[in-house]
Amino acid sequence: MRENRWLSVVRSLVWTLILASAAASAFGQNRTTGRTFDPTTLGAQILSTIVFGFIGIFMTIVGFKMFDALVKFNLAEEICEKQNVAASILCGAMLIAIGLIIAVAVY
Repeated sequence: MRENRWLSVVRSLVWTLILASAAASAFGQNRTTGRTFDPTTLGAQILSTIVFGFIGIFMTIVGFKMFDALVKFNLAEEICEKQNVAASILCGAMLIAIGLIIAVAVY
């Protein structure tokens, strides 16, 4: 029950951030017509934010699987079963690094 509540909170936070970033990029564009809001542009920005978000998530998962294949131990077993904090920190740092590389590549 507690997991489901946190999952719904995280899910709503992710959707809020997606919509906020799309709206910010749509409002931040220069217009030659003098209008400050163009609904078609906002819709296109929301769609591109969602598409590139999924591309980034997919590429992060692929990068994690590649990293997991390169190390000589099972990351899932070390983190979940043995509760190895060092392996968790290594995995977190690796995910941050892959995320930064993907963000620069997608941007």
